Amino acid sequence: MKLSKKPLICQHYYKLEQTNTLLYTFISSIFTSQSIQLSQTRQFSTATTSDSSSITPINKNLLLFINHSPVKNAIWEARSSIFWRCSSISSSSIIPLTTQCDDHLITKPPSRSRTSVLYKLSSDYALQERYRNPVNEIRIEKLLEDLDALAGTISYKHCSSDDGKARSLTLVTASVDNIILKKPVRIDTDLTIEGAVTWVGSSSLEIQLNVKQSTPESINSRESVSLTANFTFAARDSKTGKSAKINPILPENMNEKLLWQEAEERNKMRKKKKEQKIDNLGEKENMLNELLLANSDDNNNNNILIKDTCLQNSLVCQPEQRNIHGQIFGGYLMRKAFELAYATAYSFVGSPPCFVEVDHVDFLKPVDVGDFLHLKSCVLYTQVENSSRPLINVEVIAHVTQPQNHSSEVSNNFYFTFTVPSDTQRNGSKIRNVVPATEAEALRVIECIDVVRNKRDNVR
Repeated sequence: MKLSKKPLICQHYYKLEQTNTLLYTFISSIFTSQSIQLSQTRQFSTATTSDSSSITPINKNLLLFINHSPVKNAIWEARSSIFWRCSSISSSSIIPLTTQCDDHLITKPPSRSRTSVLYKLSSDYALQERYRNPVNEIRIEKLLEDLDALAGTISYKHCSSDDGKARSLTLVTASVDNIILKKPVRIDTDLTIEGAVTWVGSSSLEIQLNVKQSTPESINSRESVSLTANFTFAARDSKTGKSAKINPILPENMNEKLLWQEAEERNKMRKKKKEQKIDNLGEKENMLNELLLANSDDNNNNNILIKDTCLQNSLVCQPEQRNIHGQIFGGYLMRKAFELAYATAYSFVGSPPCFVEVDHVDFLKPVDVGDFLHLKSCVLYTQVENSSRPLINVEVIAHVTQPQNHSSEVSNNFYFTFTVPSDTQRNGSKIRNVVPATEAEALRVIECIDVVRNKRDNVR
C-alpha cells in the first residue's frame, strides 16, 4: 500500500540564540538575493535579536528533508515557502499559495533566476566529512543530488510571479544532459554552485549549472569551473496534469544569447530524435553486425559479455526522500544510480574508477513513496582507442516493481562514463572489451552510442 502523497505537516518551536537565527528565517531571501552561504549547522549568522528568549513557531513539512545535504535542506525549505504558508500560528493547517496567484505570464531575463550557493569546505570540517569519499576527494553523487535540487529551485524562481509566488504549476525533471567533470573537485577548498535558466520553450525550460572552485592555478573565472550540467524541466498544470505555459525568457547580453542558442540546438536535437526513429539505418546495421561478430570470436580472451558485468540493488522508497509534490526527489534517484554505477565500474576494472561524465538521464515515470525500486546496472560498452584514457560506459535502469503482481515499469535510464587512473594502467591492468550476447543488447549499445555521439557533437 502506498503512503499518502499529502505533505507532512508538523508544528515545531525553536528557541532563537542571541547571535544566530534559524535557517527558516532566511528562506524568504533565497528568492531575492543572489547567493547563499551554507554550513553543516544549517544556521546563519545575522543581526542579534532583541529578545533571545523568544519562541518562534515554524511550520515544518520541511522536516521531510532533515537528513538531506545542507544545500538541499536550504533549497527545499526555500521552495516550500513559495507554496505553503501557515494559516495561523496556532493552527497546523496550511494554505496552498497556488490558489491565490494569477496565471499571467511575465517575460524574465536569466538574471532573475540566477542563484549561487557557497560551500564553505575550507572551514567547515563537518561539511567536509559529509562530502568526503574514501579516496579523500569530493563525493560526486552528493553534488549530483544538490545540482538537481538547485536546478529545481531555479526553475520555480523563473516560473513564479513578480511577487515571488508560484503559479499553479508542477515542475518535474525531464532529462539531464552532459554533466561533465572538467577537473577534480577538492574537498578542502570552498566551492560554489551557480546557475540560471538559459532557455524556455512553451512548457519546458533548461537550466545550466556550474560548479566553481578557485585554486592557485585558476587564472580567470572560466578556469575555475570544475563541472558543468544541463537540466531540462517540464511544466504541468497542477490540477489537470497537462502541459502548462511558462514565463518566456529574454537574454540580455551576448553570453546569455549564446547559451540560449546552444540550448535551442539541444532542444531541436531532442525533437529530431523523437521524430526519426530510424536514422542512418545502413550504419546501424553495420554496427549491429560488428557487435554480434565480436561475440562469436571465442578465441578472444579479452572479451566479456554484458550480462557478466551486471550488478543490481533494490530499495523501498521512504517518505524522507520525497519532495513537496509527494514524489521521490530526482536527485536522490541520481545519487543511488551513481553509487551502483560506480560499484559496477569498480568491479569491472578491479580498482577504483574515476568519474568522467553523466552522458544523459531520462525521467520517464514518477517514483512514489512506498514504491519498490529495482536498479540494475551493466557495463554497456568500452572505448579503448585512447590507451591513456580508456572509457567505461555504464548503464543503470530503474524499475518501479510490484512484486505482488510480478510486474515492473521503467522509471529512469541513467548513463555514466568512467575512466581508470593512470597508476592502474601502469600496474598492467587491461580494460576488457564488452560485447552483447543478443541482438536486443546490441541495439541498446548502438542507441546509447548514437545518443552520446550526437550530444557531444552538439556541445562542440
